[in-house]
Amino acid sequence: MEQSFDHTNNGSGNAGKPKRNNRGTSNSNTNQHHSKKSGTHPQSANKSQVKTSTAKTKGSAREAALEVLVRTEQDRSYSNLLLNQILQQYHLDKQDVGLTTEIVYGTIQRLNTIDYFLNRFVAKGLAKLEPWVRSLLRLSFYQMLYLDRVPDHAIVNEAVNLAKKKGHTGISGMVNGVLRNVIRQKETLQIPADLPAVERIALTHSHPQWMVKRWMDQIGEARTELLCEANNKPPHVSIRTNTMKLSRNELIIILNESGVDAVPSELAGDGILVKNGGNMALTPWFEAGLFSIQDESSMLVAETLQPKPGERILDCCAAPGGKTAHIAEKMGNHGEIWACDIHEHKEKLIRDQATRLGLTSVHTLVSDARDLPQHWAQESFDRILLDAPCSGLGVIRRKPEMKWNKREQDLDEVCLIQKELLNSIHPLLKVGGILIYSTCTLEYNENEGQVREFLDNHPNFEWDLPKPIEIYPYEHLSDGFFIARLRKRA
Repeated sequence: MEQSFDHTNNGSGNAGKPKRNNRGTSNSNTNQHHSKKSGTHPQSANKSQVKTSTAKTKGSAREAALEVLVRTEQDRSYSNLLLNQILQQYHLDKQDVGLTTEIVYGTIQRLNTIDYFLNRFVAKGLAKLEPWVRSLLRLSFYQMLYLDRVPDHAIVNEAVNLAKKKGHTGISGMVNGVLRNVIRQKETLQIPADLPAVERIALTHSHPQWMVKRWMDQIGEARTELLCEANNKPPHVSIRTNTMKLSRNELIIILNESGVDAVPSELAGDGILVKNGGNMALTPWFEAGLFSIQDESSMLVAETLQPKPGERILDCCAAPGGKTAHIAEKMGNHGEIWACDIHEHKEKLIRDQATRLGLTSVHTLVSDARDLPQHWAQESFDRILLDAPCSGLGVIRRKPEMKWNKREQDLDEVCLIQKELLNSIHPLLKVGGILIYSTCTLEYNENEGQVREFLDNHPNFEWDLPKPIEIYPYEHLSDGFFIARLRKRA
């Protein structure tokens, strides 16, 4: 299940002072977890498992945000899952939930820009500070530079009080001095306009330089700047109609009549964009199986597969099951779909989703996708979906800490896994059958480069579409995605 957070963020393209922006209250839709992927991803085993405490804690929005930021940095936890856990622990009203969400995502998104400016005010440098002090200064600076609705003096007072609560007088005095100095010099906080392009884009839109340079080499300076800017904007909240139960228009009418702002997606045929709906996974319509929560780009995978009723289909890396369910819905629940994942706890997510949606054609198997030929004979499936483990750079808006946690060498490592998966599963496809290879990354080596190498080594496969589908976040404010449709020749 892919579920979006909804907060407003400023994607200024100016190379000077960060642009201030009035922001509305966010909804509480924060427990999104976009990441699929099959457990062959080298980092998938432990990051996604954040245990939720039932103990309630009294505290402010900034205190909750501070806890999330400290633990995200120290434990390398996914911010979306950790934020949901912390929000369940704190007694916060809807407005404070929105503020907490805004501070957490905004601070992480703008991290290297914040540090660039803050370092000039901290005598020994941010790196020498205790993690909680560093995070407190960062979140306070973010509010001062990027938010308008809270006065600067209130931000300082709150930060000083938090410092007194967590530290000692010396720390609170330092925090007070740094932040008041920031206020006095705010008009001087300019990113130099004459920086080299890589450094300018990296600081203006807060991305690591290696990532900016890599994208500039692939898609050029102008598109790279658009991409980095889009990565700091909030994703839409989008849902996918369960067409087994009702049409998209019927669902839109139900939502609108209930006060939810819902409009049809222009990108995905079964998709609906939702505003002011809160956490759509907590609604009775979700429980009744009328829709699933999924990004618009992700919905295009099943559309491109074009499954037919009665077919036998393999989804190799299926968890959490959004694409599997979409395939079953498009088949009218007539046929046989095998959804596989390496992790047993993720298999349950697939089964639970199929049950909620009333899909009996979905079957599950716990297996490393590279071992699937041990379970079925060659040419067993009419269509195969390999939604491959990837670097995930198309979903930075949903997991902004990914920018800072990824290493460039990670991208090379995952390419080897993708190659192994393609080489392992292709014999399972019938002659004339369709193979979909998809990722939620923007990397050529993981996408078109990976497919071209596969085709060079397997002449019995060919492109079934003139070119692959590539979606960049700046085009539709949806996730970045790559989808290749291949056909197996006789």
